[in-house]
Amino acid sequence: MPFQIVHNDITLMNTEAIVNAANTHLQQGGGVCGAIFQAAGEGALQKECNKIGTCPVGQAVITKGYQLPAKYVIHAVGPIWNGGNLGEDKLLASTYRSSLELAKKYKLKSIAFPLISSGIYGYPKEDALSIAVTEISEFLLDNEMEIYLVVYDRKAIALSEELYTEINHYINTYYDDNHEFKVNRSVASNQSRFVLSEHKEKIFQQEDKLDEEVFDDGASFSYAIPTSINKDYVRSINDLVNSVEETFSEMLLRVIDKKGKTDVEVYKRANLDRKLFSKIRNSKEYQPKKSTALALAISLELSLDETKDLLMKAGYSISRSNKFDLIIEYFIKTEKYDMYKINETLFFYEQPLLGA
Repeated sequence: MPFQIVHNDITLMNTEAIVNAANTHLQQGGGVCGAIFQAAGEGALQKECNKIGTCPVGQAVITKGYQLPAKYVIHAVGPIWNGGNLGEDKLLASTYRSSLELAKKYKLKSIAFPLISSGIYGYPKEDALSIAVTEISEFLLDNEMEIYLVVYDRKAIALSEELYTEINHYINTYYDDNHEFKVNRSVASNQSRFVLSEHKEKIFQQEDKLDEEVFDDGASFSYAIPTSINKDYVRSINDLVNSVEETFSEMLLRVIDKKGKTDVEVYKRANLDRKLFSKIRNSKEYQPKKSTALALAISLELSLDETKDLLMKAGYSISRSNKFDLIIEYFIKTEKYDMYKINETLFFYEQPLLGA
């Protein structure tokens, strides 16, 4: 996939370039900087840096990689955190842009970043991550490159308290670790509201129609069926019947046309590369990975029913005994179709990322 977050040691990344979180004097420092110098061979890398001299905050320079797997090291100077009132956000964004433009100038196909300024420079990790993801995703809208954000400690990826609470609530409510359908009977029996956040998003409503579910063991319970459903989310019987013979590729292309999207718009938002999407378009019988199919569903902002239909064409389903599936289901149900936020969340919960 064009962009992904990985848990690794950046000095071991087998990309054309890795990014060093450098200081303005380009001297070997501590943390990521020190590790990169040591892995590259301290003397040779420092000697080349000394020839360059200095680099301003928000800018980047490039050297050879020497003993590193990477051919090049891009030395990017991020800002020191001083409370956020001295333009640190603009400087950090510039650091990523300068690095990416330098990689583009050298016609590099792959690059690995650390989370710049989030170590000894003290930049809040959540804010640093947001800036990194924004700049990288905007660059990828107009450029083709494999970009990795490398974190040595998974704790570097922190979800907002609200999102963390909502997802944990959703998983705890619906997760079935016995591989059987699980029901929150207290919610169902009370015909109550399922509260995702302090905004009290209503899933079940008091005035909704009641229905009953009967289990194999004879147990039953009543639950609410919403009486008013958005027509855009309802699959008509004709749609289902007419699509029986469609392959995954055929259905995907039909939905893209129906949504008025372009191919480029879809595969960019899905975090897929152009070559893979070309294979899907040109091969009627193409069978994607589940992560690829879900990424395309997110890109097209499909409803949960539409997503299930698309997955079915590739031989997959959404299971409530799978935390990965539940996280995706949460984002679709709440209509939060931000691919990068979804992947941050999946990474946080140590799940596979969406894309190819």
